[in-house]
Amino acid sequence: MTLTAYQTARSRAETPRSAEFRLMSEITGEMMDAETAGLKGAMLMQSLHRNREMWSAFATDCGATGNGLPRELRAQIISLGLWVERFTSDVVAGREPIGELISLNRTIMEGLRGQRLAA
Repeated sequence: MTLTAYQTARSRAETPRSAEFRLMSEITGEMMDAETAGLKGAMLMQSLHRNREMWSAFATDCGATGNGLPRELRAQIISLGLWVERFTSDVVAGREPIGELISLNRTIMEGLRGQRLAA
């Protein structure tokens, strides 16, 4: 019951950017833990799948009618989502390291953090 009350209060107080930052932070943390543990290929699937889903949701939202972000920014986010989709396949196949995905997420998180502080 206490957890439900906390989640309800957080959802009322949390801005969309704060929610995006929190989600990205959780997923990036999972990927960092997997990298530190030395996981490779299919062993990374759980965190990679969540990351793919998140980026897919961002891209879908940016393509939706009525999205309030500037057109150029929406196009950039869609482009990044497509890159994440392709690059993730290379990580699973062992051709690329997960660190590039972590780096991208951390860069986006810095931007979200800056926007939060400016608000």
